[in-house]
Amino acid sequence: MQNQLLQILTREGVLVKVSIRYWRGTKKLKPEDIGLKATQVSDRLISLGHKRLLPKDTLSALALVEGRAHAYVEHNTFPFLNGIAHFVPNPRLQEVHDKLTELEAEFWQAKRAFLDQYATLRKNASAEWRTMAKKLVADPDRLVAAIEASFPYPSDMGRFYGFDVQMFQISVPEKLGLDLVTMADQQTVIEARQKAAQEASSKIRQGVESFVSDCVSALREQTAQLCGEMLHSIQSSETGVHQKTLNRLQRFIEQFKQMNFANDRVMAEMLERVRRELLTRTAEEYRDSAKARQVLVNGLTQLRQQASELARQDAAELVQRFGQQGIRKFNLAA
Repeated sequence: MQNQLLQILTREGVLVKVSIRYWRGTKKLKPEDIGLKATQVSDRLISLGHKRLLPKDTLSALALVEGRAHAYVEHNTFPFLNGIAHFVPNPRLQEVHDKLTELEAEFWQAKRAFLDQYATLRKNASAEWRTMAKKLVADPDRLVAAIEASFPYPSDMGRFYGFDVQMFQISVPEKLGLDLVTMADQQTVIEARQKAAQEASSKIRQGVESFVSDCVSALREQTAQLCGEMLHSIQSSETGVHQKTLNRLQRFIEQFKQMNFANDRVMAEMLERVRRELLTRTAEEYRDSAKARQVLVNGLTQLRQQASELARQDAAELVQRFGQQGIRKFNLAA
């Protein structure tokens, strides 16, 4: 069953990993930087730590893109094996790819904008550090020199930046390659690598079933959470029902269809019924009719309760059905 699920999962989507790096503009001070010997500083009592070389807002554009990219991945994928990568169902793949491409363009634009003002920022930062160093240490020149030496040359900046998006299929290692080793060590290395490959394969296969189950539960929990947020908005807002609140539910239903690779028919049917019964009216129509508004509140309350109950249920039967359906689809395609 685990082997079959893994094969099916491989056809249903891909793994994506996003790595973003940029120069953080920090330096870890050493005792010598402030005119002290290492023996004069107790790690138990004093932590010199990482200090900002530049004001925080100078890197805010890069930090913003990084945060948006990771948040987008978190909200539009499923974490796979404790987050070593994220699973993207096939229907979401193009949108995820396009959004990450857009964010990558923003990242490189933010990098260019930062480097355009890098010389000025460095000069101003040195002046600020000198002013502060005079108040903090007995030898300000030593500290300022250490700070200035920590600024990379503009020509070296390129190696600090990267926006890497890797997409790959889920697979298990059958064996690991063997580099050149001595004859005496070869058998030991072969056995060690074979054992590592077997353990990795076993771990991935064992994790697949719980992964599919966790994905189902996550979508159900998200449904319940959205209903709760909508109900709070309706009850706390002076105007009652906003169109953007209804639009959130419409977008969620569309996204659910794309993310529902495990074919959670129960949750899908509930959402489709809600779409038919609750999303055919506009926000204005709900505001003009107390009866209609009560129908909306009752429908959202019921969906929240049902989704919460489903999220707590064991999804083993659904996972098994997903595996069986995948096998039938595979046989038909063959």
